[in-house]
Amino acid sequence: MAVLPKTFVPLAVGGAVAVLLVVGGGAWWMDKQHYEKTDNAFIAADKVSVAPQVDGYVAEVLVGDNQQVAAGQVLVRLDTAPLKAALAQAEANAAALDAAVRAVDDKARLEQAMIAQKAAGVASAHAQSQLAQAELARYGTLAGQGWVSPQRAQTAKATASQASAGVEQAKATLEAERRAAQSLGSSRAQTLAQAQAAHAVVEQARINLDRAEIKAPVAGVVGARAVRPGQYVRPGSALMSVVPVQHAYIVANFKETQVARLKIGQPVTIHADAFGKQAFTGKVDSFAPATGSEFALIPVENAVGNFTKIAQRLPVKIVVDPNSPLAGALRPGLSVEVKVDVTADTGPSFAQAVPAAQLARTGVSR
Repeated sequence: MAVLPKTFVPLAVGGAVAVLLVVGGGAWWMDKQHYEKTDNAFIAADKVSVAPQVDGYVAEVLVGDNQQVAAGQVLVRLDTAPLKAALAQAEANAAALDAAVRAVDDKARLEQAMIAQKAAGVASAHAQSQLAQAELARYGTLAGQGWVSPQRAQTAKATASQASAGVEQAKATLEAERRAAQSLGSSRAQTLAQAQAAHAVVEQARINLDRAEIKAPVAGVVGARAVRPGQYVRPGSALMSVVPVQHAYIVANFKETQVARLKIGQPVTIHADAFGKQAFTGKVDSFAPATGSEFALIPVENAVGNFTKIAQRLPVKIVVDPNSPLAGALRPGLSVEVKVDVTADTGPSFAQAVPAAQLARTGVSR
């Protein structure tokens, strides 16, 4: 049996290691050329906080913690007794003002009849005045010829003057009735405006009564339920949250050195720690308008002497394939790892996704 030289084993091991390094390095290089990865990624969803729009005591809580609800489903009912009383009072006030409007209309019709009566009185006074003037002329002529006494002529003159005064009185009475009718028009407009305001109060009371049933604004899962029967709630106070888990998405924070090759629509492979080795897919949806540090409560101030450059991270929204079996099982806050296939030539790249107006301001060309 031949004995291997002592130098053969180290050479063989070294050769094997070299081959492994070449193969591993080649695989790593190919992977870097085809994919961009990050484990700084989380599941998110547009959760909605449920709050009452009217105050009152909670009569019923119709959902439990972590319950699936549909859009429009009743979540909480408030005590409706005070709201019903307010509606009844508003309706009674509106009815009273409607009656007041009708009373003004009835009075206006009566005023029109009175105007017609006074106008007839003016015509009658005119006729009497004309008759008195004719009598005055006739008796004046007869008195001049000596056929009647001067006293009779004076009586005719007084009757004519009285008839003229009666005409003026009738005209004044007619004008007064007309002015009264005009004032009724202003009174009706004011009462009608009050009636319309009362009907608006009725409508608001009906809306408030309808809002005693607090409904789910979207379909999703109930979380952070902080309401119990008998609790007094005010408008705007958070009762619970509804999380639309079926529309969950991924926010992946890529380094600024990675986003150059990212494009909207590129396929993404996603792994979540909660699902073990089971993967699901998605695609790049959009790029955030600023890095995560810009949205921090206290933004980083880099205008200092000891500045050290650190690669910033840009949030990238990734939508999950709705046909994925895990699409409805995602929960916001879970950490995930994403791998984007940058070889896919799909939509605009990161630079092309920036609005044209912003490109013009920054001097960047497409």
